[in-house]
Amino acid sequence: MNTVNLSEQEIIRREKLTELQQLGVDAYPAALYPVSHYSADILKRYTEENKAEFSNVTLAGRVMSINDKGKVVFIKIQDSHGIIQLYVRRDDLCPGEDKLLFDKVVKHLLDLGDFIGVTGFVFVTRTGETSIHVQTLTLLAKSLKPLPVVKRDEQGNVFDEVTDPEFRYRQRYADLIVNPQVKDVFVRRTKMMNAIRGFLNEQGALEVDTPVLQSIPGGAAARPFITHHNALDVPFYLRIANELYLKRLIVGGFDWVYEFSRNFRNEGMDRTHNPEFTVLEFYVAYKDYLWMMETTEQLLERAAIATNGTTVTGVDGKTIDFKAPYRRVTMYDAIKEYTGFDISLMGEDELREVCRKLNIHADPTMGKGKLIDEIFSEKCEAHFIQPTFIIDYPVEMSPLTKRHRGKPGLVERFELMANGKEIANAYSELNDPLDQRERFEAQLQLMERGDDEAMFIDHDFLRALEYGMPPTAGIGFGLDRICMLLTGQSSIQDVLLFPQMRPEKMIFDQNEGPNS
Repeated sequence: MNTVNLSEQEIIRREKLTELQQLGVDAYPAALYPVSHYSADILKRYTEENKAEFSNVTLAGRVMSINDKGKVVFIKIQDSHGIIQLYVRRDDLCPGEDKLLFDKVVKHLLDLGDFIGVTGFVFVTRTGETSIHVQTLTLLAKSLKPLPVVKRDEQGNVFDEVTDPEFRYRQRYADLIVNPQVKDVFVRRTKMMNAIRGFLNEQGALEVDTPVLQSIPGGAAARPFITHHNALDVPFYLRIANELYLKRLIVGGFDWVYEFSRNFRNEGMDRTHNPEFTVLEFYVAYKDYLWMMETTEQLLERAAIATNGTTVTGVDGKTIDFKAPYRRVTMYDAIKEYTGFDISLMGEDELREVCRKLNIHADPTMGKGKLIDEIFSEKCEAHFIQPTFIIDYPVEMSPLTKRHRGKPGLVERFELMANGKEIANAYSELNDPLDQRERFEAQLQLMERGDDEAMFIDHDFLRALEYGMPPTAGIGFGLDRICMLLTGQSSIQDVLLFPQMRPEKMIFDQNEGPNS
C-alpha cells in the first residue's frame, strides 16, 4: 500500500480495511440490503402501545458516533431521514462462542463514516431515547477518509458547525453529511420545482426539450461559452436562453410550451450569479404581458406555499410575502423616484450625462438601452424588496418585445423584482418579422461597437416568424434566485448542489491517484 500524501487517519483506515479482508469480512458487499424502516418514522411513530409494529426492523446508514461502554456499544447512524441510536450488546450480537464480530469488528475496525445495516427491535433506553436494540449488524461500506469533526451535545444539537465555504461547495458530499440542514434546502428546492411543474401541467402546458448546443446563441443579451463540434468542424455555443426555440414551437402550432432549462453565460460570479443556472421559460399563444403578470402571481404564490407551507419567507433579515397581487411600477417612474431624473425623453448623450452625475460608469460601447439598464440597476433595483413588477421598458432595451400598444417608444415588458434582484422577465412577444429584423440589425451595430453581450442575428428564427406567429406572451424565471428567496439563502451557491469553482490543484501520486 502506497501511503504517500495520505494522512495518519487515512493510513489507519486502509490498514483496518486490510484487516477486515483478512478476517473474511467483505467491506463492500454487492447484495441488496432490505431496508424496512427509516429513523425519522421510528422516532415519530414509536410508542409502547404500538411496539409490536417495530419488533423487527431493518435500517441502514452512516456511523456518526460510537460510544464504547465495554460489553455494550452505543452507535448513532444517519440515514436519509435523520439520526437514530443503536444499542449493540455483545451477547445479543454474538449469542454463540464466536464473539469476533463484536470484539474485533465493532469495537476496533468500525469508524465514523462507515455504512452499516442492522436488524433488531425498537425500545426506549433508561435515559428516554428511542433506540434500536441490534440483533444483527452488517458492514455495507468502509469509509477511507475521516469526516470533518462536528460536535454535538447529548440532544444531538450541533454547536461546532462546518461552515468553510471552500470546503462546503467543493466537497458538497461531505457538506451534506455533516450539515443535515443543507439537505433540507435541496428537498425544498425539489418541492418548489414540482409545484411549478404541477401548476403548468394543470393549465394544459406541454413540457418540451430544446437544444443546449446552438449554432447561434440567441434569446438574450449575454456573453456565451464557445465550443467546437468536431464532426461538423464548426463552432457551437452553449445556450444562453431557450426563448427562440420555444417561440418556433408556437409558430409550429403549440399553444403553450415550457421548459426547465440549464443555461450558460460566460460572465461574472457572485452571490446571485453562477455561469450555469436554471431557468423556466414558457410561451403561451393569444396572451399578453398583462395576463402573464396575473399568471406569474398565481404560480409563485403556489410555489411558496408548496415550499414552506406559507406565502411568507425570510431572507437577509427581511420578510417577503409572495401572496398576490404584486405592485406594478413603470421603469421610467422607478428611475425618477430613486434618482430624481426624468429620462423618458432623453437621447444617448443626455443619458451619459445623467450617468456622470450619478457616478455610474458608462462604457463607450453602451447604447441607449444599456445606459438605461445601468441607471436602473445601480440606483433602483435594491429598493424593491417585496415582489414588484417593473413594467413598460424602453424599446432599445428589449429587442424581442412587442411595441407598447399605447406608449410610443416603449415595449410591453415586465421584470419581476424581489429582495432587490430580478427573478423573472416577460414580454408580449414581438411577432412582426420585419420589426424583428430591424431590432436584430440594431443589435448587430452594437456588437460592431464592441458590445460583447449584443444579440446575434438568428436568420432561421426570422424565417420562422415569416410563417406567422400568433400573439404570444412569454416569460423566463430565474429558478435559482427564486429558490434562494423561498429557502432563505443569501448566496446562489447555497441552492446549487455543485456550484462552479476554480479547479482544485491536485497532487497526484502515481499509484494512489489524486489527493488534495
